[in-house]
Amino acid sequence: MNKTRTAVQLDQEAAVRRELEDFYRDGKPPWDCGVTPPELVALVEGPEPLTPGRALELGCGTGTNAVYLARNGWRVAAVDLVERAVLQAREKVLAADAEVTVLCADATRLDEVGLPGPYDLFFDLSCFCGIPPHRRDAYAAGLTERAAPGALLLMFGYGPGAWDDPVSGVTADELRDRFAGWDLIDVTPGTNPVPTFWFTLRRSSGAE
Repeated sequence: MNKTRTAVQLDQEAAVRRELEDFYRDGKPPWDCGVTPPELVALVEGPEPLTPGRALELGCGTGTNAVYLARNGWRVAAVDLVERAVLQAREKVLAADAEVTVLCADATRLDEVGLPGPYDLFFDLSCFCGIPPHRRDAYAAGLTERAAPGALLLMFGYGPGAWDDPVSGVTADELRDRFAGWDLIDVTPGTNPVPTFWFTLRRSSGAE
């Protein structure tokens, strides 16, 4: 039984990677439109802007938001699973003369790359919601280990059923369950034609 389950899990991971690579090969990833979302802009430039610190973007795509953060005073690291996206992100960083470290890496295996943190801000534009369920606890643990007290995680996610596959989707209840030591402080529905949400989580200041 365990071997069968492991094979299924490996198949899920491979399927997600292929799907992401296909999106970038075809040049049409729906989450990578080249425009920084207003939800991130509001955190960085709004009435009560965050003090610039260290930021880590999970699933950075072609680097639009990582460059935006760097231009606004943040020290930025960014990871993406797809090499084609990472190469484009590095080109964008170079063209913008921005200071961003872009790595080709799995957001659920951050221990394999040199990004120890701590980070004050994590940004995730539809990365977590596409991760196979069996890898999601590892994602949460990786962020928790690297989070400064009071760190924020701003996450955009598709709701269950938005995509025609058995893996995608995230709910507020799942985030509460998986992110021990974090508080889910805001859930705002997106404006997409399918169910989407913006989630904001804060790392508990007294957490270790």
